[in-house]
Amino acid sequence: MVRRSRGERKGTPADLLAVGLGNPGEEYARTRHNAGAWVIDELVRRHDGRLRRGKRDNALSDELSVGSRRLAVATPTTFMNESGRAVVPLVRRYGIEDLRRLVVVHDELDLPVGRLKLKFGGGMAGNKGLRSIRNHLHTDEFARIRIGVGKPDSDTMKGRDYVLRRPARTERPELERMVAEAADAIEYLLDGDIETAMNRFNSG
Repeated sequence: MVRRSRGERKGTPADLLAVGLGNPGEEYARTRHNAGAWVIDELVRRHDGRLRRGKRDNALSDELSVGSRRLAVATPTTFMNESGRAVVPLVRRYGIEDLRRLVVVHDELDLPVGRLKLKFGGGMAGNKGLRSIRNHLHTDEFARIRIGVGKPDSDTMKGRDYVLRRPARTERPELERMVAEAADAIEYLLDGDIETAMNRFNSG
């Protein structure tokens, strides 16, 4: 649990905080590594929001009204491997004391294109963004949504280079479908628990 510090959130806390990982800047915006940020863009589009940067934030964020629920959404303005620098202030700003109400969305090499997987806690699977968040929060007890981007052929390029490229045109329809489904999963988590959401969204 992250306790609120003096001067932080004074009003009603958000019901859920969703953070989509990626790298800042237009050159990275449509790369596979920014799949998590695409999900946040989709939620902002659905609910007529607008991501803004606070005075001392390392993130662009907004608080969306989804029915009667408050959904805080954000994308760090740090590079992926420093995501924790953005997430801790966001947790405090939006009053997230129970980290089961934090959902981190990121790309996943170990899942094929067209698959997503919800997970709670556990290993980082080599993801430097998740590792940074764990190190800053001092826990891995938060929810994740993994967006499958597939793996390159071992003879063509390294995974690091692969995720920093834009997806092939043939992959885009499946990725767009997964982005929409991940946004659905986040909306579901506003009222549902992570275990039920895993049963519902991991079946594919």
